[in-house]
Amino acid sequence: MCGKSNIHLVAARHVASAQQGIVLLESLIAIVIFSMGILALVGLQAAMVSNTTASKFRADASYIAQQQLGLLWADPEHVAAKIVDVPELPNGTATITIPGPGQVLIVVEWQPPGDAEVHNVTTSARIIENGV
Repeated sequence: MCGKSNIHLVAARHVASAQQGIVLLESLIAIVIFSMGILALVGLQAAMVSNTTASKFRADASYIAQQQLGLLWADPEHVAAKIVDVPELPNGTATITIPGPGQVLIVVEWQPPGDAEVHNVTTSARIIENGV
């Protein structure tokens, strides 16, 4: 009987020594999974900031186009083709063209820093003097 208890004791020690590094391994795997989640959140935050900035540029460009159109409606006698610098937008310009009598086309363009693409907002309207 003494021989059997020694065998069980040796087997129990063997199982205990085989599982000694499992907790450390589980902890390392948990840290890796947690780190991947944090990196995904940081990437999502960066994308949200980029999209918010692009949205603000589009809203500003639309406002500037409408503002230029309002100026032309207020003084239709002085409607002329011209290019206006737009300091509110990065590398921004507003181009006003007259495609036909009483017609106005306003194109606001800008290029965000680090972006190769030039973005634009186009507005067109008819301006008629004295309701004619």
